[in-house]
Formats: sequence, C-alpha cells, structure tokens
Amino acid sequence: MDLDKVLKETKNKIDWAKTSAELENIRIELLGRSGLINRLFSEIKNIENPREYGLKLNQLKNDIEQLIKNKNINVEISNTTSQLKMGMPAVALAKVGHLHPLTQTERQLNKVFQKLGFSIYASPEIVTDEYNFTRLNVPANHPARDMQDTIYIKEPQFLLRTQTSTIESYLLQAQNKNLPIRAAFPGSVYRNEKVNRSNHFIFQQYQAVVVDKNVTMKDLIGTMDLMFKTLYGPKVIVRYRCKYYPEVEPGVGPDMQCFSCHGKGCSLCKYAGWIEMGGSGIIHPNVLKAAGIDPKIWSGFAFGMGLDRWTMAKNNIKDIRTLRGGNLAYKPNL
Repeated sequence: MDLDKVLKETKNKIDWAKTSAELENIRIELLGRSGLINRLFSEIKNIENPREYGLKLNQLKNDIEQLIKNKNINVEISNTTSQLKMGMPAVALAKVGHLHPLTQTERQLNKVFQKLGFSIYASPEIVTDEYNFTRLNVPANHPARDMQDTIYIKEPQFLLRTQTSTIESYLLQAQNKNLPIRAAFPGSVYRNEKVNRSNHFIFQQYQAVVVDKNVTMKDLIGTMDLMFKTLYGPKVIVRYRCKYYPEVEPGVGPDMQCFSCHGKGCSLCKYAGWIEMGGSGIIHPNVLKAAGIDPKIWSGFAFGMGLDRWTMAKNNIKDIRTLRGGNLAYKPNL
C-alpha cells in the first residue's frame, strides 16, 4: 500500500473534520485496535523489505497521531447551554487534599534539626518493658510508672510505647560505639487516657537527643528556644520550670503562654495561663550506663515535646480531638 497516499488522504479527512466525534471516528478508523495501521503491521511479514517498510509504517503512525493532536476543534455549544445566563455561579471545584497539620509541624521541625546536623530516626511502636521503662531509669514498682497508664499488648513484657524516649533507648544502645550522637525522632505514643479537649489516648511526640562531651543545660535551653521561635516567632513567651523526669537529671519543663487566652486562663490551659509543651533535661547517668556509654566521658540532653499541642498552638486549634477527626476545615500552613 502506498503509505504516502494514506497520509495525504488522512490529512484531508482531519482537515475536514468539524466536530470532536468526527475526529474520534478518524482516529478509530486508522489507529484503533482493528484500524488500518494495525492491519498493515499484521501484514508486514508478506512485504519484500519488511524492515524498511516497518520504519515507514511507524513514521506514518506518528504523523497521524500528531495531526490528530494538532487539530483544534471548537466544539459547538448546544442550544440549551447557549441559553444559560452568564451570571450564574460556577460549579464549585472539588476540595483538594493537603498535608495534615501534624505532618506539617513534624516536617518543619525535621528541617530545623537537620540544619543543626541532626539525623531523623524512627522505631517500632510495639516495644518491650525494658526499653520503655527500665533503660530509662524507671525500674519495676517505680512511682513514675503510675504516671503513664500503659496499654499492654502482652503484660508485662510487650506494650505500646508510652513515650518517644523509648526510641532514645534503642538509639543509644545501637550507637554507643559511634559517638557523638545528634538525633531527632517524631512518632505516635499511646496511653490509656480519658479523651477530652487537651488529652487523647493516642498522640504525637517529638524527641531529640544529643550525646557529646561537655554538654550542658545551656545547650538544651538554646536548642529549645530555637524551636519555639522557629514555629511561633520571636515574640513567643516561654518559661522553664524544674520538673522531675526519671530519665533526666536535672529535669526541665518548658511551658508556653496559652495561645487561646494569652495568659489570662481558660478551659484549654485549665485556667493556668500556660500550656505544658513537654519535658526535657540532662540525660541521667543511669540511662547512659544502661546503653553502655561511660557517663564520666560523655554527657547529653534529651527532650520530648507534645507535637499535638505544638500543632494546636501553631494553627490555633482548640480541641485535640479534632486532630484525629479528619476536619477538612483546617487550612494548609506550609
């Protein structure tokens, strides 16, 4: 078959096509499963010079596809459509998804710590009692265990981690020969809590740990200050109080002035004017020893922050329960 003649005839047909339906019929006639081009390909074995013919046939197919693609057809508007008033409101577009506010905050913190030279880690959420408590200086019958209403998978050995400090336990042991350490790790934690506006049985924490020589409280406070100012701006008001946490000594609790009442007192901050944002301190020598790290040579700091509360403050969200409710009203804040 004369392929040049086929191309010329096809071009004429496409030029004369007035509607998209006509153009589609031409496409099916030539390029469809049972179209002319496929029939010619199936007969190529009977051609004297199949290789050369095949190249020309491929070129013909490409040329036809391009002609159809380049054809610009102004689709006629039906009489019914043409009678519609131009002033009618447009059809609302479907809502486009965006990153969850928790994910936004997590990624923003990841960027902060990566710029500081931190690595980002993750670990399993089902852990053992040893790594969740014992290695964090919380032995059996320690009163600190009562502060965390634990959800056990198989009591007393396997449980859902109650804190991201558990990741610290694994990390210190795994990297005890590769010091110094600078690492951050966001993750979900679980406690058998009564759900209300400010508490949930599943929530996010953000943990960071540094182990190096001559680490001091000044390094810890400076790092946390940078976090607060990055997320909430230079005018954020933060206070640091002495707190007890078994895995650190001394312990520090950072509180941020309530974003809802600005220190006056409301139901969100339990009328204290301040919201506790997490816990921190200098890593206890017992924790370092449990990981095989000599506390006479190495020291460090660690903190764990309630990522839900950080996200609520950043986005002016006043009920922690809505973070798990798929609320499409939350706008992206990237």
